[in-house]
Amino acid sequence: MPGFADRLNGIAISASAAMTDKASALKAQGVKIVSLSSGEPDFPTPDHVVEAAIVAARGGDTKYPPQDGKPALKKAVQSKFLRDNGLHYELDEILIANGAKQIIYNAMMATCNPGDEVVLPTPYWISYADIARLGGARIVQVPCPAGNDFRLSATDLDAAITPKTKWLVLNFPNNPTGACCPRQDLEEIAAVLMKHPHVWILTDDIYEHLIYDDFEFRTLAEIEPRLKDRVLTVNGVSKAYAMTGWRVGFCGGPRALIAAMNNMQGQATSGINTIAQAAAIAALEGPQDYLKDRAREYQARRDLVVGLLNAIPGLRCHTPQGAFYVYPEIGACLGKTTKGGRRIETDTDFVMALLEEQQVATVQGAAYGMSPFFRISYATDTDTLREGCRRIAEFVSSLT
Repeated sequence: MPGFADRLNGIAISASAAMTDKASALKAQGVKIVSLSSGEPDFPTPDHVVEAAIVAARGGDTKYPPQDGKPALKKAVQSKFLRDNGLHYELDEILIANGAKQIIYNAMMATCNPGDEVVLPTPYWISYADIARLGGARIVQVPCPAGNDFRLSATDLDAAITPKTKWLVLNFPNNPTGACCPRQDLEEIAAVLMKHPHVWILTDDIYEHLIYDDFEFRTLAEIEPRLKDRVLTVNGVSKAYAMTGWRVGFCGGPRALIAAMNNMQGQATSGINTIAQAAAIAALEGPQDYLKDRAREYQARRDLVVGLLNAIPGLRCHTPQGAFYVYPEIGACLGKTTKGGRRIETDTDFVMALLEEQQVATVQGAAYGMSPFFRISYATDTDTLREGCRRIAEFVSSLT
């Protein structure tokens, strides 16, 4: 058989997708799985958004779109950035892509060369590392320990930056921990970055509207305008507006970077689905109040899950202020054996045994660069969350 490209060495299907696929396969076999692995809202896409897509399709909006996004959507994104973040981008400083993931892919591929370094506060979303590696870069991890609420220390960041650093990726609210970045932290991080003018900064703000406990979200370019010409502000409609399957991401950034990313996008996908763009316009320009209602529901689910998990001897669970994940620590479970005779040496062993013996799908912390933890998504109904936590409690209590 002909061979494959070396760039795929060490690149695997993401652990969260793999676990979701495995859970789906077991469900198809009749196994009753409690799935807590997928980072996908269970709310429906709002009716007015769906209706806008139907109108666009019936109205003939079905031709090739502009490669960088339809002007109407770019204007909606422009207004969103100004309304929510106090940031003004010209239309040629905005790019629309197939989800925020393609934005990130475009950015890394357009800028990274072999030997470059990408700094990732850890734990991090799985795809940041793999996309950077595909671009030839080396990953530099900056641990954000649970004892510091998974927040990034400016001092640790400063120590990690070298002349080879090409990007810093910031993702707060964070996947997988739900950690947020207070204004003071952002100011300290900005002060560090002002000392390193050769570094690009990507801020993945996809969970911007999923915040709790009166936390006030801010993004880096808003906090320090002098960094705006090096910051790529990334967002999309997937999480807040429950539009994961529509695949619409967007970003604002320096004109030259956006042009390079658009060039990359042209070689990969060209412009994105016109019907999805019409839906995204409706989401961004339509009512926004329901976002707070949904955030309140997520907060109630968070409180439920954190309380249930912290009641389990052997688990410790931080209370996140954003996103819809918790990241419990399982150090006390290591070295023990399950009812089925499986020895738990790692968090990967833990989640695989949990799936096989209690039929609960979660994701191992190793996938996100920090062990021994595992990620639970609480973007599902409370009955499912209660049942999942009951099974986790039974699993942990049975370890010997």
